[in-house]
Amino acid sequence: MAEEKVDIKKVEAKKEKINDDKPKLKKQTTGMKILTVIFSIVSVFYVAPIIVVLFNSFKTKTSISSSPFTIPDAESFYGVQNYVKGMTFGNFDFYKVVLCSLFITVGGVFLILFCTSMAAWYITRVDSIVCKIIYYFCIFSMVVPFQMVMFTLSKTADKLKLSNPAGILIIYLGFGAGLAIFMFSGFVKGIPLEIEEAADVDGAGPLKTFFGIVLPIMKPTFISVGILETMWIWNDYLLPYLVLDRNDYRTIPIHIQYLNGSYGQTDMGAIMALIVLSIVPIIIFYFVCQRYIIEGVVSGAVKG
Repeated sequence: MAEEKVDIKKVEAKKEKINDDKPKLKKQTTGMKILTVIFSIVSVFYVAPIIVVLFNSFKTKTSISSSPFTIPDAESFYGVQNYVKGMTFGNFDFYKVVLCSLFITVGGVFLILFCTSMAAWYITRVDSIVCKIIYYFCIFSMVVPFQMVMFTLSKTADKLKLSNPAGILIIYLGFGAGLAIFMFSGFVKGIPLEIEEAADVDGAGPLKTFFGIVLPIMKPTFISVGILETMWIWNDYLLPYLVLDRNDYRTIPIHIQYLNGSYGQTDMGAIMALIVLSIVPIIIFYFVCQRYIIEGVVSGAVKG
């Protein structure tokens, strides 16, 4: 009987606690609804330009100039002709442009992830003055505006024969190392050192420890850094424009720029069509991998 009385008291205490928490839950739910409405409205302003570009890519040039914010109708609809114009413009094959952008993006992201992940692990685990100096130099590179170094960079790239898709990968590694090392270092600080010590006792060398143990644990940050670097390199215009020999190599943003003012006029329809073709792959890639961004950024920011 005593046990039954104790159980009844516990149940009643839990009910009272739940009743006390109900107003708080209602307040939190109301607050979340308000935030959802606010951020939904804000998101409309971000999505609106993309929708406008998509609509205009199917309209004639005169319709784009006279009514850029309207939905294509029977009179203004131009079909896929803008896409055909954009892809067949000039004497430069569009498939070469796509392959150049793809090679630079994939190669640059791979080089950044491969080099900076190992560098961040070494910098974090080796507690020396040299490593700390290297780390702070990498952090400092994040706050240096690109405009301060772009003219010197262009001349240096010409002298070192880096004005090609393979050479620009090294330049992207230099500019992307700051953010990548910062995020990787923050995550490595949260990995228990005992795991690596156990691998060392079992006879695993540094390379086997990194690729067999550390790298799989770093997967969230590895993916999030890869997504951020991919979006940056794929959409980058200024660095390839300054470095690459544009007579032989062009990325998609550079190719779009050549449509602006061609033959004394601007074909806005073709420009809109190529913009759509350039943003659709990266949007799809982002939506597929977006959940890893928050996970990786939070993991690298709060640990250590």
